[in-house]
Amino acid sequence: MARRTPPPIDDDFEEHILDIDVGDEMRSSFLEYAYSVIYSRALPDARDGLKPVQRRILYTMNDMGLRPDRGHVKSARVVGEVMGRLHPHGDGAIYDALVRLAQPWSMRVTMVDGHGNFGSPDDPPAAMRYTECRMAPAAVAMTAGIDENTVDFRPNYDGREEEPSVLPAAIPNLVVNGTTGIAVGMATNCAPHNLVEVVQALRHLIKHPNTDVDGLMRFIPGPDLPTGGKIVGLDGIREAYETGRGSFRMRATARVETLGRRKAIVVTELPYGVGTEKVVERIKTLVQSKKLQGIADLKDLTDRENGLRLVIEVKNGFVPEALLEQLYKQTPMEDSFGINAVALVEGQPRTLSLKEMLEVFLAHRYDVVRRRSQYRRDRKAERLHLVDGLLIALLDIDEVIAVIRSSDDSGAARERLMGVFDLSQPQAEYILEMQLRRLTRFSRIELEKEQETLRREIEELDAILSDENRLREVVADELAEVAKTFGTPRRTVLLESAGTAVAATAQALEVADDPCFAFLSSSGLLARSSSDEAPGSGGDRANHDVVVSVVRTTARGEIGVVTNRGRVVKLSVLDLPALPASANDPNLQGGLPLSELLSLDAGERALALSALPTEGPGLALGTAQGVVKRVNPEVLGRDDWEVIRLADGDEVVGAVELTTGSELLCFVTTDAQLLHFGADAVRPQGRSGGGIAGIRVAAGEKVRWFGAVAPDAPEGVVVVTASGSSTALPGTEPGAVKVAPFSEYPGKGRATGGVRCHRFLKGEDTLVLAWVGPAPARAAAASGAPVPLPEPTGRRDGSGIPAAQPIVAVAGPVAVRVATPPVEG
Repeated sequence: MARRTPPPIDDDFEEHILDIDVGDEMRSSFLEYAYSVIYSRALPDARDGLKPVQRRILYTMNDMGLRPDRGHVKSARVVGEVMGRLHPHGDGAIYDALVRLAQPWSMRVTMVDGHGNFGSPDDPPAAMRYTECRMAPAAVAMTAGIDENTVDFRPNYDGREEEPSVLPAAIPNLVVNGTTGIAVGMATNCAPHNLVEVVQALRHLIKHPNTDVDGLMRFIPGPDLPTGGKIVGLDGIREAYETGRGSFRMRATARVETLGRRKAIVVTELPYGVGTEKVVERIKTLVQSKKLQGIADLKDLTDRENGLRLVIEVKNGFVPEALLEQLYKQTPMEDSFGINAVALVEGQPRTLSLKEMLEVFLAHRYDVVRRRSQYRRDRKAERLHLVDGLLIALLDIDEVIAVIRSSDDSGAARERLMGVFDLSQPQAEYILEMQLRRLTRFSRIELEKEQETLRREIEELDAILSDENRLREVVADELAEVAKTFGTPRRTVLLESAGTAVAATAQALEVADDPCFAFLSSSGLLARSSSDEAPGSGGDRANHDVVVSVVRTTARGEIGVVTNRGRVVKLSVLDLPALPASANDPNLQGGLPLSELLSLDAGERALALSALPTEGPGLALGTAQGVVKRVNPEVLGRDDWEVIRLADGDEVVGAVELTTGSELLCFVTTDAQLLHFGADAVRPQGRSGGGIAGIRVAAGEKVRWFGAVAPDAPEGVVVVTASGSSTALPGTEPGAVKVAPFSEYPGKGRATGGVRCHRFLKGEDTLVLAWVGPAPARAAAASGAPVPLPEPTGRRDGSGIPAAQPIVAVAGPVAVRVATPPVEG
């Protein structure tokens, strides 16, 4: 490779070396750089609320004709125009500014209508060669009237073109959309607000210029963030409105829902500037480091159709409200926003209060409307001058034509018209350029109407220019139209303080192991009480469903569900929904179905609940074939086990937990035979035992009901039986119902046939339902609706009376069989 030699130095060359102090050069260069950043990049103008790059984007799109009624164009085309004509910086910075103008989670009122992937709070947008854009309707309002001498223009960076120093800005953009930027030695951060509220404050300020911050806060109570959420505490907002500096706390919008077997915290709105991925990552970090407990699962179900939805499932045993407070404290679900309202006013950076920002905008709008009115008046006056000349010519059009035809050239014709008809030069030239088709009678009428209209419009514009009050009215009316066109309802909820949510921080994160009751209803609903007060003590229970089984337990304990297959399935009490604390007489309509908590085989159904005692007389079971069994309590210890060995075709029809061991065990068969005997006549057996004979069942019959009666309360016990036809479908006919005192039925020995308890009428041959227990008894239909029962009658007082509708379940007071001592946690 050949080496290049430097060219020789001319003989007359002289060196000029300047000695400059490094400190002076640094100060000078830094000041120039700081000035450029402050005025040309980072800080918005207080009049239109736009930074230079944003203003140039909107102005360029307006020049390109990218209006909302036209098609989108590639974002790269807009970026190229802005960069080549007005903004000599990198295309990345221009595209980032354009994207932000199109993001509804960044701008309260978007200025760009984007088409394509413009990103999300967590993800960047697609490249500008893939996305498309056009002006949003609000951008049209920002640039409206820019060609009517409403604002000053200045040379662009190379002096070849001009750009506006500010946009006409019919929208108070600085207050509505806010801004953020970092300059040299200063920064700005303004919160977005609701357009309707800001316009109301501006109109109030127009009428009452001396109003204070309190007067403005009647209309603008606080920021209105694009992402919604909540603002907690208004003291910092008031301080920011007064001084231009302040801060407030933003909080996510969340609610507690029941999803299947668990409670879940569903987040639908996040603080301004916070994305779901940031929250998810923080929660995962806290869970992995054991700093946050109680979260079972975390799902981000956010999509474009349903919006933000972050589901945080709560483990059983944890209080969702207390966990939500922990999330507010330790994750970005609660964040702070610092207001630092710095903007350029007359070329100088200033920290502005709310009133000052509104006053600067109003002064700008007064100037815009005044200059626009002057421009329109001048144009209309010019047009009126031409119309007046044309009407003069039309009065004697023949002479006008003669003058023109007899002239040597257009210049001579113009001079002769000006002399003969006393016209000005513009009027004479306009007549010379007039088309022959305008020489009709109809055109003269049109010109006279136009003359009248122009004079009236000029008078209106003169009134605006000469009367300051009229100018204020026009600005106020235009602002009201802007609010009507672009206004939307408030999205952010303002809270004076955290209120009841703050008190929730005192709650225990986990549910305490307090004594409570577990309930099973006739329609298969499960629930637990939220206190250990005995149910049924508060009066009559709400009529919805009869409670067929109640056991006393603890909130973090376990219970067993006895099924007709002879199984006991263990269940955590925490999985059961808690009834309100006032539900002493519970209504299980808010309970969970068995199918949500247990997996039962086909044809298997739940009969009763068991507290799974470890000592005592144990559990008594009765089967359809008349077998009775007492189960030793020490065998009740697995998650799922059989407690009786059933014969082929047999099933359990009743199960009851004994409290003293001296209860009366009672059978009622389908052929209306009732037998009761002492529980001490049945020897306890182990898990694999098959039981012993309880009642002798006739051929073709079976046991309809089995249970226990307390030996010290036979006088208050009744027998409820309902008869029907064995050939009818179950639940299709009401049947005849009879209620009789249990004390009228004598006891018999075990393994005997018992005594008659119901006399069948014609067409009846079986008992469709039977129940024995303490009065007053309650009955329910298949839907859970109450069914009235007849008054008790004697054992031998004939058959029952027809029921109002088919009965599927009967139960006594809810407090029945809860004498078992509380299970210690």
